[in-house]
Amino acid sequence: MHATTVSKYRWRVVDIVVASVIGVASGIIFWAWGLAYGPLSVALAATPGLTALLGGGWLFAAILGALIVRKPGAAIYTELIAATVSALIGSQWGFGTLVSGLVQGIGAEIIFALFLYANWSVFTSVLAGAGAGVAMSINDLLVWYPGVDALFQATYVVCAVISGALLGGLVPWFMVRGLARAGALTRFAAGRQNS
Repeated sequence: MHATTVSKYRWRVVDIVVASVIGVASGIIFWAWGLAYGPLSVALAATPGLTALLGGGWLFAAILGALIVRKPGAAIYTELIAATVSALIGSQWGFGTLVSGLVQGIGAEIIFALFLYANWSVFTSVLAGAGAGVAMSINDLLVWYPGVDALFQATYVVCAVISGALLGGLVPWFMVRGLARAGALTRFAAGRQNS
C-alpha cells in the first residue's frame, strides 16, 4: 500500500479525541432520546412497526463521526462509544444497547467502506444512515420482536430505513456543514472541503 494511502487511513490522536467526544456527547443525546421514546412511541403504536420511525435518533453518531474523522472504523467507534455512554447513564435497554450500537455502527460503516472512504457527499451520508437503519431493524426484529408477522416486519424495516436516512444520515451531514462553516473542523478534511 502506498505511503500516502496508509497515512490517509491512519488515525491521528486528534481523530481519536474528536471521535470520542462525538461518541460521549451522542451517548448523552441517545439516553435523552430513550426517555422521550416512551411517550413518542405511544402515538405510533397504533400501527405496528411505525415505532421504527424514532430509531434514527440513535443512528446519527456513526454517520457524524465518520463524516468528520473520515477514517475506517470511525462509524463503528463513535456509535459504540455513544451506546456505551447511554448504557452507563442508564438506558432502559441496559447493556443490550452495546450490541445495538455495534450493529448500527457496522451498518453505516459498510456504506462508507463500499465508497472506499472517499465519498463524503450528502448521498453517501443519507445512504449510510439508511444502512444503519437496515442494521437496526434486523437487530431489533431478531432481539425485540421475534415472531412478528410479515407486515410488521416490512413496516418496521421501511420505517427504520426512512428514519435512518433522515435523522441518521441527512441531519449529521448538515451538522458537519455547519461546523465546517463555523471553522470548528479546520484540522479535518471535512472542514477544508465542501461535501
